[in-house]
Amino acid sequence: MKPTQNNFAYIDGANLHRGIIQLGWQLDYAKFRVWLKEKYGIAHAYLFIGLIPKNKDLYTNLQEAGFTLVYKEITYDGHGKVKGNCDADLVLKATRDSYEKSSGQALLVSSDGDYSGLVKFLLEKDKFIGIISPSVSAKCSVLLKRTGARIAYINDQKSILEVKKDGQNKKAPGRD
Repeated sequence: MKPTQNNFAYIDGANLHRGIIQLGWQLDYAKFRVWLKEKYGIAHAYLFIGLIPKNKDLYTNLQEAGFTLVYKEITYDGHGKVKGNCDADLVLKATRDSYEKSSGQALLVSSDGDYSGLVKFLLEKDKFIGIISPSVSAKCSVLLKRTGARIAYINDQKSILEVKKDGQNKKAPGRD
């Protein structure tokens, strides 16, 4: 287990959620938070998410799992679809934390190429751990790949981060 090193994770909540859905499994956010701490020494995990009042139970669960939620006021497009773009807020928070030296290293959880400028900046400052992509390699932005940053794919951790169905964790009778 890696000790907490005051490293910060910046998580694009919508990108993570959509990526996991496309992968066809359900993320156990509590396990994910523990994994971030143990694998990357993450002291603070900022999850950027649109604020939708009907999701208050989700927000409570995420906070109880150890995430710091950063809310974005949502709007609706012409078809009634929720829009809650958190990209600028995530970039500003990560840049500010780096500038103010409040964090050790940064970890980005997203597959969105809009963050390539942030990744390049943090790499130049030697303040970047890498990227956790919630997509398969083919769907992770080429702009992120071109930064040269280390990219890990969350699907590779499915066996430990997936919500287990009843009985999946139980041993068969008489088996070790």
